[in-house]
Amino acid sequence: MIKAVLAHVVTSGNYKRLWLLLFCNLLYACGQYDDSKLAAKTLLYCSEGSPETFNPQLVTSGTTIDAVSQQIYNRLVKIDPTNGRVVSDIARKVIVSSDAMRYRFYLRKGVEFHTTNYFTPTRTLTSEDVLFTFSRILHQDHPYHDVGGGQYPFFEGIGLSDLIEQIIVVDDLTIEFRLVDPQASFLANMATDFAVILSAEYGEQLQAAENKDQIDTKPIGTGPFKFVQYDRDHHIRYHAHEKYWQTASELQQIIFDITPNNSSRLAKLLTGECDVMGYPTASDVGYLHSKKGIDIVETTSMNVSYWAFNTNVPPFDNANVRKALSYIVDREAIIDAVYFDLAEPANSLVPPTSWAYDNTNYVRPFSLEKAKELLAQEGYEDGFEMDIWAMPVQRVYNPNAGKMAEILQQNLAKINITANIITYDWGTFRKRLAKGEHDSVLIGWLADNSDPDNFYRPLLSCASASSGSNRSGWCNDEFDRNIISALSITDHDTRKAYYQAAEAVLFEHSPLVPIAHAVRHKVHRDYIKQVNINPYGGIDFSKAVKKVK
Repeated sequence: MIKAVLAHVVTSGNYKRLWLLLFCNLLYACGQYDDSKLAAKTLLYCSEGSPETFNPQLVTSGTTIDAVSQQIYNRLVKIDPTNGRVVSDIARKVIVSSDAMRYRFYLRKGVEFHTTNYFTPTRTLTSEDVLFTFSRILHQDHPYHDVGGGQYPFFEGIGLSDLIEQIIVVDDLTIEFRLVDPQASFLANMATDFAVILSAEYGEQLQAAENKDQIDTKPIGTGPFKFVQYDRDHHIRYHAHEKYWQTASELQQIIFDITPNNSSRLAKLLTGECDVMGYPTASDVGYLHSKKGIDIVETTSMNVSYWAFNTNVPPFDNANVRKALSYIVDREAIIDAVYFDLAEPANSLVPPTSWAYDNTNYVRPFSLEKAKELLAQEGYEDGFEMDIWAMPVQRVYNPNAGKMAEILQQNLAKINITANIITYDWGTFRKRLAKGEHDSVLIGWLADNSDPDNFYRPLLSCASASSGSNRSGWCNDEFDRNIISALSITDHDTRKAYYQAAEAVLFEHSPLVPIAHAVRHKVHRDYIKQVNINPYGGIDFSKAVKKVK
């Protein structure tokens, strides 16, 4: 028996002269437009860093996801940010077989790819584009598999290549995925910001021109905005997609003003040089509440910050050493100094908003004495020297990794451990982190969908240890058995029991220490409306409206 599980159709004045001069300099081509008209149709977003690529399949970086996924691309299905449910995107309907082994996607007709100065499509989206997209990820002999490094960390972390047995093109607008085993999170993973659909025709053109790398640097998608220009570490410019299959954006263009320094982003927001500010610190939020012309929206977000230990290098390959270090994490002090009380202490990997959450406490209380006892048992009563890597950018789960590292550093000194705080520019930081050059790292995770599997497999599975998204490099068969067992059934209570068993294994081995679950904020000028924060993914500007007074 075949049943329909998804058939939901998504339906959808005056600027300072200084700002105009800055705006024109940034745009560099402002002279061809009327300044005031262009400004009224342009949204400037102050972002915290540069994207690593324009293909989110290749990374797990939130900075890249924000800059790319929701702007350029669509997925087969997507997450409804209001309730966390999977709804249609360019697939108007999905039919799932009764054994949950076959997923048939019915595509919308007439979905247009971007027309740019480097590509002009001759056809609309078909099943061939979906096949091309996922074949690149799944098959090592695909001509594009190794382009961009040949790593697809999210999909490798969830074992997609072991799950999908075959992808069958039924007709131009129908495609079927056949699975090896039923998996409860399959649709949710297909709705993430990593599962974007590329253009097969564009791929063919680039392959013929022997310029395949361009598919990830000069992107083509079907999303609400199309790529125009990228000046690394300065700005990204997008124009509205005039043939977008949903309602076209009211904006003419979006500019990502890349501003890593938080104080500079705040200053640009206050002077009107930016309309929307990315990732304000908790102290900024308190300050901005008193400022006229600024709107602040607070939302619960599925995230966690954590301290991960590289279990492949000594002494962090010793579980008792890791447990000892977990005792020096003073969550109350961190939440006070780093989050300004706009977070709650984490007592498990998943936050209380997840249906898999249990109030069992899977973290160790702050105790320097217990840390010393464990270290002495392992022969480290005189301590050792270690590095703490701290992210150089602000993220919702960790607005100030440097400050957090300083608190840990002070506590480590009290148990005779000398900690060096290490940071690099964001690109270098992520590359060296992926190579496993760290002793430990302060980082975190923002869930891509509402399924709890999104916390466990990408962060801690054996597959993710190989793909690089598992920052501890930890691989445990018992942990893997529990999270895989949780995927084989749909009953929430039974799945929850498996996830709690996985939490117990995680607690016992402590490859990472959960620290906090943060509140997410959106900060923008009050003339900007309908900028949506998705609790499960990147920023969406497709419905944004700019009403300059």
